[in-house]
Amino acid sequence: MKGLMIQGTSSDSGKSFIVTALCRLFSDMGYNVCPFKSQNMSNNSCVTVDGKEMGRAQGVQAEAARHEPEVYMNPILLKPRKDTSSEIVLLGKVWDAPCDKNYYRSFTMTKGLEVLRSTLKYIENNFDLIISEGAGSPAEINLNKGEIVNMRVANEADIPVVLITDVDRGGSLASIVGTLELLEENKSRVKGIIFNKFRGDISLFTDAVEWLEKKTGVKVLGVMPYLKDIVIEAEDVMSINWDKKENNITEKITIGVVKFPRVSNHTDIEAFRFENDVKIEKIDNATSFDTLDAIILPGTKSSVLDMKYLTDTGLAEKIKNFASKGGIVYGICGGYQMMGEKIDDNNLKDNESIKEINGLGLLPVTTTFENEKTTIRSDGKTIHPYFENNIDVKGYEIHFGKTVFTKNKGKYKALLEINGKEDGASNENFTLAGSYLHNIFHNDTFRNKWLNKIRKAKGIEEQKVVDSTAAKERAYDILAEELKKNIDIDYLTKEIMKL
Repeated sequence: MKGLMIQGTSSDSGKSFIVTALCRLFSDMGYNVCPFKSQNMSNNSCVTVDGKEMGRAQGVQAEAARHEPEVYMNPILLKPRKDTSSEIVLLGKVWDAPCDKNYYRSFTMTKGLEVLRSTLKYIENNFDLIISEGAGSPAEINLNKGEIVNMRVANEADIPVVLITDVDRGGSLASIVGTLELLEENKSRVKGIIFNKFRGDISLFTDAVEWLEKKTGVKVLGVMPYLKDIVIEAEDVMSINWDKKENNITEKITIGVVKFPRVSNHTDIEAFRFENDVKIEKIDNATSFDTLDAIILPGTKSSVLDMKYLTDTGLAEKIKNFASKGGIVYGICGGYQMMGEKIDDNNLKDNESIKEINGLGLLPVTTTFENEKTTIRSDGKTIHPYFENNIDVKGYEIHFGKTVFTKNKGKYKALLEINGKEDGASNENFTLAGSYLHNIFHNDTFRNKWLNKIRKAKGIEEQKVVDSTAAKERAYDILAEELKKNIDIDYLTKEIMKL
């Protein structure tokens, strides 16, 4: 099989970032390239054209490779429910068993390994190259016997490995040497090393590179700088840096995004990073709301437990007080559910202990959790009277809950028509609103309309629509160029990948 595997000495070493760069690079070179991560653990997911769920990072990598995301790119997705268990999404659908302490005994070496082999075979038959991403570190010896995401993938696919390490966090030399030592017989599969997130004068690092090559016998392919101005969607919460943007100007509007303990699909916020007058601030109970111009309640893996978090920390009262003074609040999926009057989870589908909880009461809606999970790509339009001309929108839905208006909805109306059905709710002047549609703010005209309302309220100049799709494409191109500039691509392709 032709391809390469990118493994890291730790989580958040930049594996997803490098794989994304390689996907665009090889696509530019004319290869039909497939991103792949056999098992992803993240609450940040996306929905395929056929209504299946997969890791968002592989969705981004598919975009960079100029492909539609498909579940064979991420056949196993683990969505954490609590510290000791996760929901298993297998080939895009919820599997009928939890990922708990028995996962490595009862799933990975049976069904998991079967799916790994079948997807690798499919990719081999339909693509020129595979660019595979590992998870965490391949040196976690307590898990290696049952793992199906690091060296087992490299061995099954028979592809070389390049090891990535994060210089910025410190200890990168020790982490590389230690990782290679713990790989034992699999060490020989590692053919290259990349230092990532380097800041400062690269000449000061030359001695370290020479020492490491002599110590390990593995070639250092290059040193990637800390690229703070390239906007690529982050895989997980560890990587969130919503304040990064392409440009900065003095005058800004500040949007507070609630930092839920169980936040999911945080990439709903990423499109704001292309707006040069917008600052995103993660808010918790210690945040002052005095400087906020709007608040977004993002998605969550548990609306009930994160609603309890809002109540217990006092954030609920702060948000309600902000709204009562005319503050602009928008809820996405779980955040939309929390904006309602009540959340009913009598079947304990959302959590394991609380059957009912009061919401913020900002919208006259109630939510009931059902047994069937909705995962669908969605297209529609705005239907709320605030929008004089309806705006086309698209995105995706991932939720168990069903949300309906109460009898006393007053002047509140549905916000969207999605797939022929009403979705969301908003007050008359569009200050309090929410919907199930993920990626709602990736719709450039909708985002512009919402932001211009904030700008107008603040008395600053309204802005034209920003093309976020074009901006993302530029980011992929710049990332590939940075890879070519800093990594020995000729050695990688000819000596390691044998292309």
